[in-house]
Amino acid sequence: MDDRPEVIVFDVNETLSDLSPIADRFAEVGAPKLLAKVWFAGLLRDGFALAASGVNEKFAVIANGWLRDTLTGLELNRDVDAAAVHIMEGFASVGLHPDVAAGVRSLKASGFRLVTLSNGSTTVAEKLLGDAGLLDQFEKLLSVEAAPGWKPVRAAYEYGADACGVQPHQMLLTAVHPWDIHGASSAGLRTTWINRTGSTYPGYFTAPEIIIGGLGELPARLRKEM
Repeated sequence: MDDRPEVIVFDVNETLSDLSPIADRFAEVGAPKLLAKVWFAGLLRDGFALAASGVNEKFAVIANGWLRDTLTGLELNRDVDAAAVHIMEGFASVGLHPDVAAGVRSLKASGFRLVTLSNGSTTVAEKLLGDAGLLDQFEKLLSVEAAPGWKPVRAAYEYGADACGVQPHQMLLTAVHPWDIHGASSAGLRTTWINRTGSTYPGYFTAPEIIIGGLGELPARLRKEM
């Protein structure tokens, strides 16, 4: 990096939060656990499609609607509506990935401004970070509900920069999703990809500036590369 970013902006779902317990919720209602990934990918797809057409719908609305479609026709141990409620309630109990807390505290101690920018609601981020005792480490919890559209549309990242009073190049997006990295880069942000699973980064997306295996690695990388 040529210079130090002023603001580190974090994606929330799957970047900070560990959504693997949601798969257990699918199993508890009689659905295959692997269906959780299919459902989550589908709700992102529909959110992106709406954003591309100029519509900004709430995460929970799309999640609930697509979840009921996903569950319909399966042999469940309760009706579809009850199953959907049980699965969606799981979001209230997910926690952070093990590498997050120490990494966040180290970045804050190093003088970075920390914010979140989620396609989900601020309420989810507030509970997640509050339960972990990290709420005071963040300057702002931002949601695209107040933006023109979901990430990865450019306007979502520009909204984040405006809310923080900085230019896009003064922000460093940190996320696990290559589509988020690509969108942020296209909007002029710096980028860090957290690759916890040893995945291969898709060559059709703009590459991240920094690749780390966990958030705890980021403070040292920034000190080394700034």
